[in-house]
Amino acid sequence: MEAYFIAIATIGLIYALLSLGLTLQYGLTGLINFGHVGFFAIGAYVSALLTLAGAPIAVGFVGAMVIAGLAALPIGLISLRLRDDYFAIVTLGFSEVVRIVIISEQWLTHGVQGIPGIPRLYSGMRIGIGAQLAVMATVLIATIIAARIIHRIARSPFGRTIEAIRDNEEAVKALGKDPARYKIQVLVVGAAFAGLAGAFYAHYVTYIAPDQFIPLVTFYVWMAIIMGGVGRVSGAIIGALILMTFLEGSRFLPDLIPGVAQSEMGSVRIGIVGLALILFTLFKPQGIMGDFTKR
Repeated sequence: MEAYFIAIATIGLIYALLSLGLTLQYGLTGLINFGHVGFFAIGAYVSALLTLAGAPIAVGFVGAMVIAGLAALPIGLISLRLRDDYFAIVTLGFSEVVRIVIISEQWLTHGVQGIPGIPRLYSGMRIGIGAQLAVMATVLIATIIAARIIHRIARSPFGRTIEAIRDNEEAVKALGKDPARYKIQVLVVGAAFAGLAGAFYAHYVTYIAPDQFIPLVTFYVWMAIIMGGVGRVSGAIIGALILMTFLEGSRFLPDLIPGVAQSEMGSVRIGIVGLALILFTLFKPQGIMGDFTKR
C-alpha cells in the first residue's frame, strides 16, 4: 500500500509540472492551449530515445525540454496572431499531429507497439520503496523549482506585461509593446515544462505508447488548474493533486456501486471527474486557492 501511495504522489507531481506550464500560458497570459499533451509526448519520446541510444538520463531531460520548447516556436509564429478560439483549435490539431507522427514513424517510435525498457531514474538502486521515494523526491524538487521560476516570472516586469496582455491586449499594443513576442516566449517556456514532465513520466513508467498521450490528458490538466485556481502557482499544484485523488479514488468504485460492469467503470470515472468539475464551477468558481488577482 505504501508503494501505491508513493506512485500516486509521483504521477500527481508530474501532472503538477504539466499544470504549471499551462498556468504560465493560460493563467498568466491568457493563451488557450488545448494541445498541451503534444509537448508532453515530445518530451517523453525525446528523452526515451536519447537514453536508449546511450545518452545519460540528464541529457535526455535537457533534450526533452529543448525539443519541446522548440516545437512550440512554429506554433507560436503561425498561430499567435489568430483569435483565441482559432489558436485553441490549432494547438489541439498540433497535439493530434504529434500523436499521428508517433504512430506513423515506426522506424523511430515503434508505432502503436510503444517503446519498452526505458531506463528508470536511479537504476543503480535496488527496486523498492527506497528507489520510489528517491524518484518522488526528485520530481518534487523539480516541481518546486518550476513553481519558483513561474512565481519569479509573475513578479517580474515580464510577468506584469504578460498579465496585461491577458487582461487587455489592445492597451499593451497602444503602449508600443508587441504581444506576439511575449506570447511566443511564454508558449516556449510552458512547452519546455511539459517536455520535462514527459521525460519524468517516460523514465518513471519505463514504457510509452501513443495512447498515453490523447487529448484527454490536456483536459485533465485544464481541470487541475480550474479546481486549484486559474493563475495561481499554488493552485496548479494543489489542483493536480486533487485531480489524482479523484482519478485514483474512483478505481474503488466497483466496491461502492453494485451492478456496474468493470468495462463500464472507465466511463463512470470520467463522469465523476466531470461532475466534480461542474460542482467546483458552481460552488468554488475561483478554485481552491482563489482568484489570480489575489495572488
